[in-house]
Amino acid sequence: MKKIFLSLALATLFVACKQETKEKLGEASEAVRTEMKEAVDSAANKAEAKLDTLKQKANSEMDSIKLKSAEKLEATAKKLKEDAKK
Repeated sequence: MKKIFLSLALATLFVACKQETKEKLGEASEAVRTEMKEAVDSAANKAEAKLDTLKQKANSEMDSIKLKSAEKLEATAKKLKEDAKK
């Protein structure tokens, strides 16, 4: 009789521990999932900010090149006009 009660007590204990383990495992996996999502979002935001900075630098350099080209074109046109007058 004692063996039956002991067996039932042990079986109940194992079932209860198994349920707690599943709950803890579920909570841990949810925490990891949340952390990974935040890390990915953070990396995406950093990459987007870096890309915006690079676009601004590229646009600035292109504007500078356009301005220099226009100045050289204007100087060449002025020189051609002076040569044509001679």
